[in-house]
Amino acid sequence: MQKPDERTQRGRGLTRARFLAGVAAAGVLPAGAARAVGARPGLRHCGVVYTVGAGETPGTAFRTARMRRDLRVIRDRLHADTVEVTGDGVERLTATAAEAAERGLRVWLQPTLGDVPERDILEHLAETGRFAERLRRQGAVVELSVGCEFWLFVPGIVPGADVFERIRNLQQGRVDPVAMQRRLDRFTAKAAAVGRSVFGGRLSYAAAQDDEVDWGLFDIIGIDYYSFFPDRAGHVRELRRYLRWGKPLAVTEFGTCAYVGAPQTAGMGWDVVDHDKKPEEIKGHLVRSERTQATYLMQLLDVFSSLGLYAAMAFEFVTPDAPHRPGDPLHDLDLASYAITKTVQDRPFDPASGWHWEPKEAFHALGRRFAREQRHGTADAGAVSLG
Repeated sequence: MQKPDERTQRGRGLTRARFLAGVAAAGVLPAGAARAVGARPGLRHCGVVYTVGAGETPGTAFRTARMRRDLRVIRDRLHADTVEVTGDGVERLTATAAEAAERGLRVWLQPTLGDVPERDILEHLAETGRFAERLRRQGAVVELSVGCEFWLFVPGIVPGADVFERIRNLQQGRVDPVAMQRRLDRFTAKAAAVGRSVFGGRLSYAAAQDDEVDWGLFDIIGIDYYSFFPDRAGHVRELRRYLRWGKPLAVTEFGTCAYVGAPQTAGMGWDVVDHDKKPEEIKGHLVRSERTQATYLMQLLDVFSSLGLYAAMAFEFVTPDAPHRPGDPLHDLDLASYAITKTVQDRPFDPASGWHWEPKEAFHALGRRFAREQRHGTADAGAVSLG
């Protein structure tokens, strides 16, 4: 999930990590040390992020039948062995996780309820985790992530009524870094304890780059990775820092948008929409390039494989609320989407319109790459009957 705090930085590497490092230098966030260690070559598990949510319009509301078709495609055409099921709504999350397990996919289940009281977030996690444990006991290969970037989404860690206000407070220095880290550590420990209490499998958490996390609480390190470096060595140097814990490293999100220059935005590719215009418009004069997106994903997969990472999940399969409008570049909201498919509405600009997705070049590139990884990999998921 691309977050509104990912500000483009100039220099050798443009990353969310560098944004946070700049904040740390200003005394807002603490910086951590790092030491690289080696890893066996080869990417063990390849997957894609599948986000479930209520939908922003009647036309993009969650549909079980559509989800089932999508998961068949993820398995049979994308050749992924893993699907990261994320979003909110226990029923949506559990229905999708069950379907993925039924189809023999490894399930990385990550509830991401935010901007509600802490108690509700933890109960949402507990309910989802209980279902994950049921799947695991029935033989599914399932891992539970307790959430994503808590400092951004959980109220009370950083002052602010919502994500945008929290980011403004961070940028303007209206945050006590010591108090913030203390609150973050407290909630992370709570979430880990809830996860352990309901789930007997491997536990993880999806952190932003350079977040200070007690990885001793988790079995797998999870990082949302959106860096840009002009050479492979920059990515290798950055990712090796996370291997110092001696635990499996999973890239829980990686990707970019389909226009020229998008990778260089390092996770800010989505910030090209003027939301004040009605209908919303694309800012600037972007040149659509599905090849740019596909090339970047393949380059990162080469890096992940060379480091022997445990798993990598491309962000994301589909973004229904960012429709592609061929022949109308001013309103082609798919330019702001990280999806490897493009959403096409039956009736453009109608919020109740039906829609379908079509594959981008990134979809085909990932399908070829994942099929190759499957042939040479160690995927061990098996179909599970939940009847």
